[in-house]
Amino acid sequence: MLIQHKEGKVKSMFYVEQDGKILAEMVYSTPNAGQMLIEHTEVDESLSGKGIGKQLVYAAVEYARTNNIKIIPLCPFAKSVFDRVKEWQDVLL
Repeated sequence: MLIQHKEGKVKSMFYVEQDGKILAEMVYSTPNAGQMLIEHTEVDESLSGKGIGKQLVYAAVEYARTNNIKIIPLCPFAKSVFDRVKEWQDVLL
């Protein structure tokens, strides 16, 4: 699955789109310079069990590493991924 990234003025997201429909998304905001607040992650039922949510979190981790950003995982799903994947915790605030 191709993970795409869209930056907005208030909210931004990593997402998976197919046939013009967003099937998975992880929405975040940037409360302060150098910070990414992951607000929620949602995956369509059709993609359930395929690890797409984890891939969205990984896209955020790579983006954070590249741009020297620290992540605050407010979203319970994202937080659970960070709790399980210790090697991604270097980007946590």
